[in-house]
Amino acid sequence: MTLPVDGALSVDLAGAYAASGVGAILDQLDRELVGLLPVKRRIREIAALLLVERVRKELGVSAAPPTLHMSFTGNPGTGKTTVALRMADILHRLGYIRSNHLVSVTRDDLVGQYIGHTAPKTKEVLKRAMGGVLFIDEAYYLYRPENERDYGQESIEILLQVMESKRDDLVVILAGYAERMERFFTANPGFRSRIAHHIDFPDYTAEELLQIAERMLAEQSYRLSASAREALADYIRARMAQPHFANARSIRNALDRARLRQAVRLFEARDRKLTADDLVTIEADEIRASRVLAGDRPAAA
Repeated sequence: MTLPVDGALSVDLAGAYAASGVGAILDQLDRELVGLLPVKRRIREIAALLLVERVRKELGVSAAPPTLHMSFTGNPGTGKTTVALRMADILHRLGYIRSNHLVSVTRDDLVGQYIGHTAPKTKEVLKRAMGGVLFIDEAYYLYRPENERDYGQESIEILLQVMESKRDDLVVILAGYAERMERFFTANPGFRSRIAHHIDFPDYTAEELLQIAERMLAEQSYRLSASAREALADYIRARMAQPHFANARSIRNALDRARLRQAVRLFEARDRKLTADDLVTIEADEIRASRVLAGDRPAAA
């Protein structure tokens, strides 16, 4: 096969990478998310592919536009939305979408409650997302075969059509639990054929969740005392063993309750002067007061 370009032409790939600003976005992703090394590696691979494809186009190497639709699978609280936001930045910097805006929706935003309601809802969402990224969380809820009167199939058909006809102006990311997404793709093969990149998000380890907790607290000018850090490590191990654990999301909820307990403790001691350390330090009692460590079920703290 003869290349439709002068083989003597060359390109400065390093310069193109630096000029795109993609490296800064990848570095930002490293800073934002603890762990998730397989995910970060996959995002870098996709960025490399898209950069090379852009350079090939600039040199006149003819090729079909790359398929950009994606699937993110994993449990709640594993960083899927954050990665989707950064992916929108990457796609925009490389010129694959007009804007880096991301529209995040669920079934309720797309599917109506009565005849004639679904198409306008779905089309309105697509209109808002056009030129950027549409992130559909728990996408499998669009398909409910057990209900013959469900209108999700109408939304699916519209999405499939737009994913094909507007593939150069809209990127769709479907997200949800891995097993449910697999069943969804089996029942709706049109989605599988339109998705180029499947990325699985692993659960965090206990040590990674502790690092995430300390980052969350630091962002709000809080810190853990040494004994509170030990208590939180115990909490994380216990909470991970319970049902409905949502990774970083569960840890955020636990820290919110710890901050509440700290505020109550400080308020009850309002007859004395408080120092800056008093105001920023979470103590062990604020963590160990959780029902998780007390052994209660179901977990609510």
